[in-house]
Amino acid sequence: MKITRPAIEKALANISLPGAGKNLMEANAVKNIYIFGDEVVVEVETDNPTLQAKKKTEVSIMKTIHDEVNEKAKVKVNISVKEVEKKNTNLIKGKPIKGIQHIIAVASGKGGVGKSTVTANLAVSLSNMGFRVGVLDADIYGPSMPIMFDVANERPLAKNIDGVSRLVPVTNFGVKLLSIGFFTKPDQAVIWRGPMAAKALNQMIFDAAWGELDFLLIDLPPGTGDIHLSIMQSLPITGTVVVSTPQAVALADAKKGVAMFQQKNIQVPVLGIVENMAYFTPEELPDNKYYIFGKEGAKYLAEDLNIPFLGALPLVQSIREAGDIGRPAAMQEQTVVADAFIEVTRAFVSEVVRRNEQLPPTEAIKITTMAGCAAVTKK
Repeated sequence: MKITRPAIEKALANISLPGAGKNLMEANAVKNIYIFGDEVVVEVETDNPTLQAKKKTEVSIMKTIHDEVNEKAKVKVNISVKEVEKKNTNLIKGKPIKGIQHIIAVASGKGGVGKSTVTANLAVSLSNMGFRVGVLDADIYGPSMPIMFDVANERPLAKNIDGVSRLVPVTNFGVKLLSIGFFTKPDQAVIWRGPMAAKALNQMIFDAAWGELDFLLIDLPPGTGDIHLSIMQSLPITGTVVVSTPQAVALADAKKGVAMFQQKNIQVPVLGIVENMAYFTPEELPDNKYYIFGKEGAKYLAEDLNIPFLGALPLVQSIREAGDIGRPAAMQEQTVVADAFIEVTRAFVSEVVRRNEQLPPTEAIKITTMAGCAAVTKK
């Protein structure tokens, strides 16, 4: 029997690729058929790269051509694997939270540099400027926000919203707050592996009734690890603020923190560096500054990394005392400390504005500044 292309195509229409619902012809898997007398070459493209699948397809084609076209045909089957479009490996795949316009991660490479203190006071300063603010305490192993906001004895309530049970954040000083500290005893250590911590964070993020927020500040744990990646995979982060002291040890870790956010497959905009404990001014010598941990180290680091410097915060006893009693220092009026936090907050808002102007907008609002103050306007 003469070997013809229509006969081969008809025979191949009886064969399906492993795992596919269509036959070879319907799936356009047959790319070429060559006939040289009694020799037949069939070129097939498959998206199943396994050796078993390819071998099964090859045997099926040879058997079908022998059975239905010519039993003496010399059949050769060339199978190639379809190039699958590479998925975007960017970690920032998170889904936005309805009603939240900007999600800001506050990070530090090193522990003990005052990251949580800066987060709390930044939140209060933003709230005082008229922004709607929430704080997610993502420092799973050392949650401190309930103490700093004087709500350590409070517990978030569950509320049925549109048929779904939602966690209602605790509110104080105009700031909405959720923390793992609300669900553990003060003397209870949180001994969780990464997946458990990530699950708890996801519940506080996505199962919470945050409502309308201009900013959700996320207080990350120190370092660069599981929690950081989980947060960045879960949420589209608008930008990050890195906190450091001026000393060399802290700056080395802060540099690693910046590098993490600037990784090619992460690329979260770094809005700037805040230098905490920049200098010490004794109450009895208000005009004196003592650079206990070094002078302007974080400022120089920001310049070296070509990222904004958001400002310097003094090492003042009242900041520690305010945090311990749950009254963030930024709430004080007309003090050096409050003024320092206001300046850092204004610089932060300006950088968010610049970020929104230079990068594709992902929020439903944009921020503008007017006469040194901040305002939110709809796009």
